[in-house]
Amino acid sequence: MTGFRVGDLLVAGIAISDGVFDTTVVLLVETDESGNVGVVLNRLSDLDLASALPTWAGLVSEPARLFDGGPVSQQGAICLAEPIQPEEEPPGWRPIFGRVGLLNLETPVEIASGAYRRMRIFAGYAGWEAGQLERELELDMWQVVPALIDDVFDTRPESLWRRVLRRQGGDLALLSTWTANAELN
Repeated sequence: MTGFRVGDLLVAGIAISDGVFDTTVVLLVETDESGNVGVVLNRLSDLDLASALPTWAGLVSEPARLFDGGPVSQQGAICLAEPIQPEEEPPGWRPIFGRVGLLNLETPVEIASGAYRRMRIFAGYAGWEAGQLERELELDMWQVVPALIDDVFDTRPESLWRRVLRRQGGDLALLSTWTANAELN
């Protein structure tokens, strides 16, 4: 038992202060014996989506921006999408959890247009080799919590970390009030 699975959120603990994953919320999109892959849900990219992927820019959900999915393969892109028709699996799409799935960006835009309720594109991803995430969990670097579909397409990413922690209740809800300035804690 790993304690996490595809579709779970990894919520950064206060022990993470590396400048990369501080106060991040990561959705696990792949997990197997070779390692784990996720995308950071609450970090906007400095790259312009219309410049990077002009044909896709008009299809993404608000905020209509490119998101920074993590430090690995920043030149690559991962797209998460929620189909409009719950009973269909559109071409190029594969489910992750609920009605959230990965959309292959090589799918013709004409096919994707009008097929998705919400869509978000991430530059790069977060990756862990086999055993690495388990070690980080033992060090309380991450909290594993269930994801909601709305987390993936949240329109206020700057406050997602606090809101996800708050809804967990107990000590995790208390953690949502943490600030990097020790005098304010």
